[in-house]
Amino acid sequence: MQQARRSERERFYQQHRRLSTEERDQLRRQIQQAQPLTRDQAWVEASALMAQTLAEQMRAVIGGIARLDERIEKLFAQHPDHDLFDGLPGAGQALAPRLAAAFGSDRDRYDSAGELQKFSGVAPVTESSGKSEWVHWRLACPKFVRQTFHEFAAASCKQSLWARAYYEQQRKGGAEHHAAVRSLAYKWIRVLYRCWKDRTPYDEQVYLQSLKRRRSPLWLAAMSLSIQEAHG
Repeated sequence: MQQARRSERERFYQQHRRLSTEERDQLRRQIQQAQPLTRDQAWVEASALMAQTLAEQMRAVIGGIARLDERIEKLFAQHPDHDLFDGLPGAGQALAPRLAAAFGSDRDRYDSAGELQKFSGVAPVTESSGKSEWVHWRLACPKFVRQTFHEFAAASCKQSLWARAYYEQQRKGGAEHHAAVRSLAYKWIRVLYRCWKDRTPYDEQVYLQSLKRRRSPLWLAAMSLSIQEAHG
């Protein structure tokens, strides 16, 4: 890295990492000041060979992932619920097929959104003993499904006004980042379950109007956030 030209490093960061100017300058100083852990040639040569071997394995894995992504894209385009999940705010190319897989095609599998919330592990578990009661996250669940809803909820904050407002409400209320995202995922499942059950694509404006009709505090929070963003 010390021998590489600055333009090469900049190009590498632009392709693989999103760093601010300050972060890039800090990293550049660290690279310039870095010292090798050892100059023992036996260790250096062996480590270099290992790094080259791992790089070759990574190339094979990256190629395999690319082929899998291509196949998933083709299959998802043919999925009967493609339009239902493809248009979700923040879902994108990666999460839309995962959400379709999480819900499945059997509309009779879940009788309520609550069943899916529990099955996915997004719904918390409340336990009690005597006069004590505590809440913890659900351990017995398909972890990939839970992670799918978690990642979607986080991504939706970038494109959904009410989701962003809800997340900020949770953070202001004292919730940590992941707890706020899980709470948002819990709410999203209720919304998506109804869209999935009725085979109706999600519409952000329709949902905002629904919040407005119910005089939901979330609608007021979303409108307040919209005004703030409009004024910079």
